[in-house]
Amino acid sequence: MKIAVIGAGWSGLAAAVRATEAGQSVTVFEMAAQPGGRARELQVEGLALDNGQHILIGAYRETLALMRTLGVDVDASFDRRPLELRYPDGRGLRLPRGPAALVFALGVASARGWNWRDKLALLRAAAGWALAGFECAPGTSVDTLCRGLPPAVRELMIDPLCVAALNTPAAQADAAVLLRVLKDALFGGAGGADLLLPRRSLGGLLPTPALAWLQARGAAVHLGRRVQQLQAADGPGWRVDAEHFDQVVLACSAAEAARLTQTIAPGWAAQAQALRYEPIVTVYLRAPGARLAAPMMALVEGPAAPAQFAFDHGALGASPGIFAFVASGAQAWVDQGLEATAAAVLQQAQLAFPAGTWPQAPTVLRCVAEKRATFRCTPGLQRPRATIAAGLVAAGDYVAGPYPATLEGAVRAGTAAARAASR
Repeated sequence: MKIAVIGAGWSGLAAAVRATEAGQSVTVFEMAAQPGGRARELQVEGLALDNGQHILIGAYRETLALMRTLGVDVDASFDRRPLELRYPDGRGLRLPRGPAALVFALGVASARGWNWRDKLALLRAAAGWALAGFECAPGTSVDTLCRGLPPAVRELMIDPLCVAALNTPAAQADAAVLLRVLKDALFGGAGGADLLLPRRSLGGLLPTPALAWLQARGAAVHLGRRVQQLQAADGPGWRVDAEHFDQVVLACSAAEAARLTQTIAPGWAAQAQALRYEPIVTVYLRAPGARLAAPMMALVEGPAAPAQFAFDHGALGASPGIFAFVASGAQAWVDQGLEATAAAVLQQAQLAFPAGTWPQAPTVLRCVAEKRATFRCTPGLQRPRATIAAGLVAAGDYVAGPYPATLEGAVRAGTAAARAASR
């Protein structure tokens, strides 16, 4: 079959690779000049950085499997370590290795910054979630789910995990989705919660290898080409800008997919168009000679402190002296402007870490905002289904499913779309 994949983000590339593997003739259309979508490489003063700092976890099995298909050395490309939420003042949680339930209990028991009442409250809550099958009443927010937890547990664990996984503040975040993430990561098997910190740019992890893999196997890839029109063919199939295809995978953004389907499936297009988004801001700092106590460190956000996490690229074996500070759920900061956000992060970096962390005062290298980084994962959100019409399927981290807008969600959606198209 001739299959058109519209969009070369992580979802579209996953769909194209898996459809090509299945023996289909694949053509990829991408409106940008480079692949990768919202997780792509960014060149800054000769450094291969990213449009936003990303991490993977051990539970991202589809994403890791796709990388291996492309010939990426996963072991060499990531610094893999047990989940650790370590704060500059020494507080935090670190999970040892071993069976999931046991390591969670041991990690909570040894956590710093919580008293024994805090720890017992978290263990009781986690046991209750497990007994309920990690499910909750529809429409429940994370705030409501965690109402009985002590403030220290919320501040040091729940809130940062929620905003990192769902990119939505806990007060507006869907508890059902967070519970699914916790189930797969913390209780889904040994290593599921491991942090996989990239030693390379996002471009080198998947988009560039995928492009080379596809082209080596005869797939056609059109970068810098925006599809103008999608129409049902006279017989079976679809016309993409007048070219006939048997199947079409819409792996572009929800807004682009809505534009292309507004006359084909107006109800579906309206649902896709109705999604609302939350930005992520990454501020890259340069501080020669500086090192953090760990490659990734958690931070306490506040009215004058935007970032929830900091990454030391030198500790990851990438670019010494380069640090990424990430502010998720950052709409309020985007409204203030990138210059104000970068200045606030610079001050936060200098105040949050112990004296002597910065041999030289850090400076701002680049402030990057992905204004539509992810959809707002709110309680009861109705996401568009994957199937739009016969031979037309959507693939993206926004389609209906149990996961938030993550790299794994995108890859899973692309893989599912390839299976549907190949059938």
